[in-house]
Amino acid sequence: MEKILKVEKIEKYYGNKSSLTKAIDSISFEVEKGEFVAIMGASGSGKTTLLNVISTIDRVTSGHIYVGGVDITKLKGNYLNKFRREELGFIFQDFNLLDTLTAYENIALALSIQNVGAKEIDKRVRDVAQKLDIQNVLNTYPYQMSGGQKQRVASSRAIITNPKLVLADEPTGALDSRAAKLLLERLNYLNKELDTTILMVTHDAVTASYASRVLFIKDGKVFNEIHKGEISRKEFFDQIIDVVTLLGGDLNDTF
Repeated sequence: MEKILKVEKIEKYYGNKSSLTKAIDSISFEVEKGEFVAIMGASGSGKTTLLNVISTIDRVTSGHIYVGGVDITKLKGNYLNKFRREELGFIFQDFNLLDTLTAYENIALALSIQNVGAKEIDKRVRDVAQKLDIQNVLNTYPYQMSGGQKQRVASSRAIITNPKLVLADEPTGALDSRAAKLLLERLNYLNKELDTTILMVTHDAVTASYASRVLFIKDGKVFNEIHKGEISRKEFFDQIIDVVTLLGGDLNDTF
């Protein structure tokens, strides 16, 4: 199986010698092509920092991160920008859509930057819109959309370039339960039917239960991990709750 992501003994420190904080403590793990992996942990556990260094928003203090075999910890400047633009997809909690562009234009922007032809852009935008069921909002602006529609537009934008890895940061955090369920079903569709590789940070056990594997982060380290395998989503949810309970005092912070 092809390894899309390899995280190798990474560490991340903040501050200076007089006040040093170790946000990530020698974390290593791998994600194979087509996996849907969730990362859970209490506030301050290091999960957001972990996502930030994988997404190239931040840099590790030591260790290496490989995406598609490329050591992204060594990339700089235009090489890093090009890699981020072409190989990574991003889904943010607050959508990060451009208010002055329609849904169509928001989705198409990444392809326009890559100088893809107009006909190919149109084909790919309409194809992904159909897959995420947002054909009816392509000509509307973000302020005219519901939260769920905005998030599905953001998800469409994330996968339009066929990235090696899609990174989702609390994708259901700003959605009501119905919109969250619909988004998670669509992400599950992208993962199962289109073989999209997804790494998602979440506080929510229900959201995590849609993944095929969950990594639990505590004090900057991998505390535990569980695989869904062939069990039902309800059974996987119960297993997630069991591990969260083992985190003890962190329980209330995790949800």
